[in-house]
Amino acid sequence: MNRLIACLLWLLSFATMAQGLDDSRQLIVVTSQDWDDTQGTAQRYERHGNRFEKFEAAFPVVLGKHGMGWGKGLNGIEGLQGPLKQEGDGKAPAGIFKLGTAFGYATTAETRLPYLALTPDIECVDDSPSKRYNQLVDGSTVSKDWNSAERMRRNDDLYRQGIFIEHNTPASPAAGSCIFFHIWRSPTTPTRGCTAMAPADIARLLSWLDPRQSPLLVQLPRAQYAQLRERWHLPAR
Repeated sequence: MNRLIACLLWLLSFATMAQGLDDSRQLIVVTSQDWDDTQGTAQRYERHGNRFEKFEAAFPVVLGKHGMGWGKGLNGIEGLQGPLKQEGDGKAPAGIFKLGTAFGYATTAETRLPYLALTPDIECVDDSPSKRYNQLVDGSTVSKDWNSAERMRRNDDLYRQGIFIEHNTPASPAAGSCIFFHIWRSPTTPTRGCTAMAPADIARLLSWLDPRQSPLLVQLPRAQYAQLRERWHLPAR
Protein backbone atom coordinates (compact mmCIF):
# COMPACT_ATOMS: atom_id res chain seq x y z
CA MET A 1 0.00 0.00 0.00
CA ASN A 2 2.83 2.42 0.89
CA ARG A 3 4.50 1.71 -2.47
CA LEU A 4 1.19 2.35 -4.26
CA ILE A 5 0.71 5.66 -2.47
CA ALA A 6 4.30 6.70 -3.27
CA CYS A 7 3.77 5.81 -6.93
CA LEU A 8 0.54 7.82 -7.09
CA LEU A 9 2.22 10.83 -5.49
CA TRP A 10 5.08 10.62 -8.00
CA LEU A 11 2.64 10.46 -10.91
CA LEU A 12 0.75 13.45 -9.54
CA SER A 13 3.94 15.51 -9.20
CA PHE A 14 4.99 14.52 -12.73
CA ALA A 15 1.59 15.40 -14.17
CA THR A 16 1.71 18.81 -12.48
CA MET A 17 5.22 19.47 -13.84
CA ALA A 18 4.35 18.36 -17.37
CA GLN A 19 1.22 20.54 -17.41
CA GLY A 20 3.30 23.53 -16.28
CA LEU A 21 5.79 22.97 -19.10
CA ASP A 22 3.02 22.43 -21.64
CA ASP A 23 1.51 25.78 -20.66
CA SER A 24 4.80 27.61 -21.16
CA ARG A 25 5.58 29.46 -24.37
CA GLN A 26 8.99 30.79 -23.32
CA LEU A 27 11.85 28.70 -21.93
CA ILE A 28 15.33 29.54 -20.74
CA VAL A 29 17.42 26.35 -20.79
CA VAL A 30 20.68 26.41 -18.82
CA THR A 31 22.99 23.41 -19.06
CA SER A 32 26.41 22.64 -17.62
CA GLN A 33 28.94 19.91 -18.32
CA ASP A 34 28.32 18.10 -15.01
CA TRP A 35 27.08 18.59 -11.46
CA ASP A 36 30.30 20.27 -10.28
CA ASP A 37 30.80 22.63 -13.22
CA THR A 38 30.63 26.35 -12.42
CA GLN A 39 30.07 27.50 -16.00
CA GLY A 40 27.21 26.80 -18.38
CA THR A 41 25.30 27.88 -21.45
CA ALA A 42 21.86 29.47 -21.67
CA GLN A 43 19.54 29.15 -24.66
CA ARG A 44 16.15 30.84 -25.08
CA TYR A 45 13.23 29.04 -26.73
CA GLU A 46 9.81 30.12 -27.95
CA ARG A 47 6.88 27.79 -28.55
CA HIS A 48 5.48 27.61 -32.07
CA GLY A 49 2.54 25.24 -32.17
CA ASN A 50 3.64 22.03 -30.44
CA ARG A 51 7.36 22.73 -30.77
CA PHE A 52 9.89 24.86 -28.95
CA GLU A 53 12.29 26.60 -31.31
CA LYS A 54 15.55 28.33 -30.42
CA PHE A 55 15.36 32.10 -30.13
CA GLU A 56 18.54 33.95 -31.02
CA ALA A 57 21.99 32.73 -29.98
CA ALA A 58 23.03 30.92 -26.82
CA PHE A 59 25.10 32.85 -24.26
CA PRO A 60 27.47 31.91 -21.41
CA VAL A 61 26.53 31.92 -17.72
CA VAL A 62 28.26 31.18 -14.44
CA LEU A 63 26.70 28.98 -11.76
CA GLY A 64 27.22 28.24 -8.08
CA LYS A 65 30.77 27.79 -6.79
CA HIS A 66 29.87 24.15 -6.06
CA GLY A 67 27.94 23.54 -9.27
CA MET A 68 24.30 22.42 -9.13
CA GLY A 69 22.03 20.39 -6.89
CA TRP A 70 18.40 19.36 -7.25
CA GLY A 71 16.23 22.28 -6.20
CA LYS A 72 12.61 22.65 -5.12
CA GLY A 73 10.73 23.68 -8.26
CA LEU A 74 7.95 22.37 -10.48
CA ASN A 75 9.58 18.99 -11.06
CA GLY A 76 9.38 15.96 -8.81
CA ILE A 77 12.84 14.58 -8.03
CA GLU A 78 11.83 11.28 -6.45
CA GLY A 79 14.05 8.53 -7.78
CA LEU A 80 16.49 10.91 -9.46
CA GLN A 81 20.19 10.65 -8.73
CA GLY A 82 22.34 13.64 -7.80
CA PRO A 83 23.02 16.12 -4.99
CA LEU A 84 20.24 18.09 -3.30
CA LYS A 85 20.44 21.84 -2.87
CA GLN A 86 20.45 23.15 0.68
CA GLU A 87 20.83 26.55 2.31
CA GLY A 88 24.35 27.94 2.04
CA ASP A 89 25.79 25.07 -0.03
CA GLY A 90 26.99 27.23 -2.94
CA LYS A 91 24.97 25.22 -5.48
CA ALA A 92 22.65 26.55 -8.16
CA PRO A 93 19.29 24.73 -8.21
CA ALA A 94 18.67 22.10 -10.88
CA GLY A 95 15.14 21.50 -12.14
CA ILE A 96 12.27 23.51 -13.61
CA PHE A 97 11.37 26.85 -12.07
CA LYS A 98 8.97 29.73 -12.51
CA LEU A 99 10.36 33.25 -12.72
CA GLY A 100 9.28 35.97 -10.30
CA THR A 101 9.82 39.69 -10.11
CA ALA A 102 12.56 41.57 -11.92
CA PHE A 103 14.58 44.02 -9.85
CA GLY A 104 17.26 46.63 -10.25
CA TYR A 105 18.84 49.87 -9.12
CA ALA A 106 16.90 52.06 -11.58
CA THR A 107 13.39 53.26 -10.76
CA THR A 108 12.02 51.61 -13.93
CA ALA A 109 13.16 49.02 -16.46
CA GLU A 110 12.27 47.91 -19.98
CA THR A 111 10.48 44.74 -18.96
CA ARG A 112 6.98 43.27 -18.85
CA LEU A 113 7.82 41.39 -15.66
CA PRO A 114 6.72 42.90 -12.36
CA TYR A 115 9.59 45.20 -11.36
CA LEU A 116 11.01 46.09 -7.95
CA ALA A 117 13.21 49.18 -7.70
CA LEU A 118 15.80 48.36 -5.05
CA THR A 119 16.28 50.76 -2.15
CA PRO A 120 18.86 50.47 0.66
CA ASP A 121 16.14 48.85 2.81
CA ILE A 122 15.29 45.96 0.45
CA GLU A 123 16.65 42.64 1.71
CA CYS A 124 16.34 38.98 0.77
CA VAL A 125 15.89 36.88 3.88
CA ASP A 126 18.10 33.77 4.10
CA ASP A 127 17.40 32.96 7.76
CA SER A 128 15.49 29.67 7.64
CA PRO A 129 13.35 30.08 10.82
CA SER A 130 11.99 33.44 9.64
CA LYS A 131 8.43 33.73 8.33
CA ARG A 132 9.99 35.84 5.56
CA TYR A 133 12.52 33.17 4.54
CA ASN A 134 13.31 33.33 0.82
CA GLN A 135 11.40 36.59 0.33
CA LEU A 136 12.35 40.07 -0.85
CA VAL A 137 11.23 42.44 1.89
CA ASP A 138 11.46 46.12 2.75
CA GLY A 139 13.12 46.10 6.14
CA SER A 140 11.77 49.56 6.93
CA THR A 141 8.13 48.50 6.65
CA VAL A 142 7.90 44.94 8.04
CA SER A 143 8.46 43.52 11.49
CA LYS A 144 11.92 41.94 11.55
CA ASP A 145 12.07 38.29 12.65
CA TRP A 146 15.34 37.30 10.92
CA ASN A 147 19.00 37.35 11.89
CA SER A 148 20.43 37.00 8.38
CA ALA A 149 19.53 38.63 5.07
CA GLU A 150 21.20 39.91 1.93
CA ARG A 151 21.12 43.62 1.17
CA MET A 152 19.93 43.97 -2.40
CA ARG A 153 21.14 47.52 -3.10
CA ARG A 154 24.85 46.76 -3.32
CA ASN A 155 27.99 48.81 -3.85
CA ASP A 156 28.74 46.87 -7.04
CA ASP A 157 26.77 46.15 -10.23
CA LEU A 158 25.79 42.53 -9.51
CA TYR A 159 22.13 43.36 -8.81
CA ARG A 160 21.88 46.40 -11.08
CA GLN A 161 19.47 44.19 -13.05
CA GLY A 162 18.17 40.79 -12.01
CA ILE A 163 15.25 38.37 -11.83
CA PHE A 164 14.03 36.34 -8.85
CA ILE A 165 14.03 32.59 -9.63
CA GLU A 166 11.19 30.85 -7.80
CA HIS A 167 13.24 28.07 -6.27
CA ASN A 168 11.87 26.82 -2.93
CA THR A 169 8.67 28.86 -3.31
CA PRO A 170 6.74 28.51 -1.03
CA ALA A 171 9.74 28.06 1.21
CA SER A 172 10.69 24.88 3.03
CA PRO A 173 13.20 25.41 5.86
CA ALA A 174 16.88 25.08 4.89
CA ALA A 175 16.10 24.15 1.25
CA GLY A 176 17.83 27.24 -0.15
CA SER A 177 16.94 30.88 -0.68
CA CYS A 178 17.50 34.07 -2.65
CA ILE A 179 18.29 32.56 -6.05
CA PHE A 180 18.45 35.04 -8.92
CA PHE A 181 19.52 35.73 -12.45
CA HIS A 182 21.96 38.61 -12.08
CA ILE A 183 25.07 40.25 -13.56
CA TRP A 184 28.32 38.32 -13.20
CA ARG A 185 31.58 39.51 -11.63
CA SER A 186 33.41 37.96 -14.57
CA PRO A 187 32.91 35.14 -17.11
CA THR A 188 34.89 32.79 -14.85
CA THR A 189 33.81 33.85 -11.35
CA PRO A 190 31.12 31.55 -9.89
CA THR A 191 28.27 32.65 -7.63
CA ARG A 192 26.97 31.55 -4.25
CA GLY A 193 24.11 29.70 -5.96
CA CYS A 194 22.65 32.09 -8.52
CA THR A 195 22.96 32.05 -12.32
CA ALA A 196 24.87 35.10 -13.53
CA MET A 197 25.63 36.52 -16.96
CA ALA A 198 26.91 39.54 -18.88
CA PRO A 199 24.99 42.83 -18.44
CA ALA A 200 23.79 42.79 -22.06
CA ASP A 201 22.35 39.27 -21.64
CA ILE A 202 20.41 40.05 -18.47
CA ALA A 203 19.02 43.17 -20.19
CA ARG A 204 17.89 41.02 -23.13
CA LEU A 205 16.14 38.62 -20.74
CA LEU A 206 14.28 41.46 -19.06
CA SER A 207 13.02 42.86 -22.36
CA TRP A 208 12.15 39.42 -23.83
CA LEU A 209 10.34 37.74 -20.95
CA ASP A 210 6.57 38.09 -20.90
CA PRO A 211 4.50 36.79 -17.96
CA ARG A 212 1.61 36.13 -20.36
CA GLN A 213 3.81 33.47 -22.00
CA SER A 214 4.28 31.56 -18.68
CA PRO A 215 8.11 31.62 -18.91
CA LEU A 216 10.12 28.91 -17.19
CA LEU A 217 13.75 28.18 -16.38
CA VAL A 218 15.04 24.66 -17.05
CA GLN A 219 18.47 24.20 -15.44
CA LEU A 220 20.29 20.86 -15.56
CA PRO A 221 23.65 19.21 -16.17
CA ARG A 222 23.82 17.90 -19.74
CA ALA A 223 23.56 14.20 -18.87
CA GLN A 224 20.44 14.79 -16.77
CA TYR A 225 18.93 16.94 -19.52
CA ALA A 226 19.42 14.13 -22.04
CA GLN A 227 18.04 11.56 -19.58
CA LEU A 228 14.92 13.58 -18.74
CA ARG A 229 14.28 15.29 -22.06
CA GLU A 230 11.58 12.94 -23.30
CA ARG A 231 9.93 12.45 -19.92
CA TRP A 232 9.77 16.20 -19.22
CA HIS A 233 8.90 17.22 -22.82
CA LEU A 234 12.04 19.32 -23.13
CA PRO A 235 13.26 20.74 -26.47
CA ALA A 236 16.31 19.45 -28.29
CA ARG A 237 19.46 21.27 -27.27
